[in-house]
Amino acid sequence: MTQTSTQIAPLDLIDRKIVAALMEDATTPIAQIADKVGLSQTPCWKRIQKLEASGVLTRRVALADPARLGFGLTVFVGIEAPDHGTEWRAGFAAALAALPEVMEAWRMAGDIDYLLRVAVPDMPAYDRFYTALTDAVAIKNVTSQFAMESLRHTTAYPVNTHDR
Repeated sequence: MTQTSTQIAPLDLIDRKIVAALMEDATTPIAQIADKVGLSQTPCWKRIQKLEASGVLTRRVALADPARLGFGLTVFVGIEAPDHGTEWRAGFAAALAALPEVMEAWRMAGDIDYLLRVAVPDMPAYDRFYTALTDAVAIKNVTSQFAMESLRHTTAYPVNTHDR
């Protein structure tokens, strides 16, 4: 049976501790992770490789400060689709792929069909993004919410590192 994203991988306490350590800082040396989880380096490295091969760990990345990179405006964009057919969805996906400002895109249940997180330098850049998106694909409605302050942002899931 193929594992889907909705199935929970059977992770033991050590695996969860390894995942938590890597989500906190993927540059942590294997020796430190091994010490933290109570393993020697080789078994720890083998577990990390297994977690990567099984798809639990999908990538190791560096996180950057968007403002220091010139992306001072974060916009959450709600999209209502004019229809829900295969052709429109493919066109929408292609439009998103061509717009690097889109940091995240989610298909939603509720009042909006899609929610985008968009990073741009400023309002004129957002206007250019908006124009490019609406020129690329038909959209019933676009609602833009402009972030004023980030109160919390994390990429680390709250995995249980205490209970067996």
